[in-house]
Amino acid sequence: MKKVLLGVLALFAGGFLLIQLLPYGRNHTNPPVVQEPTWDSPQTRALAQRACYDCHSNETVWPWYSNIAPVSWLVQRDVEEGRKKLNFSTWGYGGEEEAKEVMEVIQKGEMPLPIYLLTHAKARLSAAEKEALAQGLMVSVGNGRVGFEDDDD
Repeated sequence: MKKVLLGVLALFAGGFLLIQLLPYGRNHTNPPVVQEPTWDSPQTRALAQRACYDCHSNETVWPWYSNIAPVSWLVQRDVEEGRKKLNFSTWGYGGEEEAKEVMEVIQKGEMPLPIYLLTHAKARLSAAEKEALAQGLMVSVGNGRVGFEDDDD
């Protein structure tokens, strides 16, 4: 039984070491910032940086564990998908609907993702901070219109 357990442990350790050789998950480059939204206030930008920028900008801070597979694969995928969905560093006015969607996602607590919050306590926003960020984003990127929460959808 002891030999089997040691064999399984050696197989697991060998597999773990081998997956470190796979190149995916190590592209930790941050493309240049092309254009940011015109922020309504420094507070809105600071809240967005704190809660959103690691996945939704070209200013990602890559933590140490983003170099260790298989976690590196998850981090890389999350950043790639986040930047594709919304990137504050390549901002092109997405219009009122995009701003409304971002505002709703924040207000519903769907972002930041719970798994991200496990290792990024600073990204955990209070209810007041969520509302300030949502309203600030709406003013910054939504053509100055606020109050969508009263719409009947």
